[in-house]
Amino acid sequence: MNREEWKNRIISACNDAGTYREFFTDCIDTLASIMEARDKVQEQFERSGGNAVITHTNKAKQTNLTKNPLLVAMMELNAQALSYWRDLGLTPSGYKKLNADVVKDPGEGKFEELLSKLV
Repeated sequence: MNREEWKNRIISACNDAGTYREFFTDCIDTLASIMEARDKVQEQFERSGGNAVITHTNKAKQTNLTKNPLLVAMMELNAQALSYWRDLGLTPSGYKKLNADVVKDPGEGKFEELLSKLV
């Protein structure tokens, strides 16, 4: 997907979760860019054969096994994206954290609840 498609998908997900706020626009733009870059790297990874480990010949002409740099880049982009997904309330922990203030009424505690039942 391209950046704009990701942006629309993220906004839709935020709306579905009830976490969308207008001031999240910059965060959503950044996440959309990360996801677009991740998709491009994933395409390259799949075109290269999708091997997690590749052979690498160093300056000394020794051949060694090493992690595929495309896989490493894809994993790093996924980790970056996860923090944005969380901040937007689109993971279970992020959703809980973002909605904690909305769900919990700070003026109504257990003590006030007990008093209202007595009266």
